[in-house]
Amino acid sequence: MLVWSPIARKVMSTVAVMLFAVFFLLPLLVILLSSLSQQWNGFLPSGVTLDHFLSAFRGAAWDSLFASLVVGFAASLFALVCGSWAALALRQYSARLQKRLAFIFFLPSAVPSVSVGLGILVAFSQGPMQMNGTLWIVLAAHFVLISAFSFSNVSTGLARIPADIENVASSLGASPWYRLRRVTLPLLMPWMLSALALSLSLSMGELGATVMIYPPGWTTLPVTIFSLTDRGSIAESSALTIVLVAVILWLTVKLERLAKR
Repeated sequence: MLVWSPIARKVMSTVAVMLFAVFFLLPLLVILLSSLSQQWNGFLPSGVTLDHFLSAFRGAAWDSLFASLVVGFAASLFALVCGSWAALALRQYSARLQKRLAFIFFLPSAVPSVSVGLGILVAFSQGPMQMNGTLWIVLAAHFVLISAFSFSNVSTGLARIPADIENVASSLGASPWYRLRRVTLPLLMPWMLSALALSLSLSMGELGATVMIYPPGWTTLPVTIFSLTDRGSIAESSALTIVLVAVILWLTVKLERLAKR
């Protein structure tokens, strides 16, 4: 640790706990109270109701949750395949060229999501690859935004796999395809599942690019939350926010547990 004094450690720990409580737990608590309240005109809400949560699982809110799950899983799986493929392919080049090519894969994560949404909207609104008004343009935007994280996780996993294991498999007569399928990918699976969990959480919570390009009938949950908040329906948007957080946490925990196996 950077702090050696016991008193200073206690002070820093107290400050860290207070900051965590104020900037993380308190906003979540306020959102939870708002989602359960009938009215909130004073310092505390008045009345408790579950109607906002019941509404989250029917009608337009349920369609938005379903759209977020479909877009999240489709974009995350495609990003995982492409990111894994790119990470495996880069191993055949020198370390210097690997760094330069890896920089290209990390570029989308450095571009604001609004810029990505605008660029994809302009690029695919005309011409032979017109996707404006379809689900595919949303999938393309999410893929661009999360592909760098999938590539990063898989590359980290590959760097931790000893090369001797693959060399031994080759010396025993294993073909490149057999070695990839039975040696490399099983060893890489924990990092691939972690990459899938991270990509899924990022995709399901993405708003900046999606709000610019989403087609009718494929309104994701963050866009619905934003629309409800903009109209002043704070309680309904708070309930959907809690549902979104719960779904993302549940999926992330399940995937991380699967990765640890």
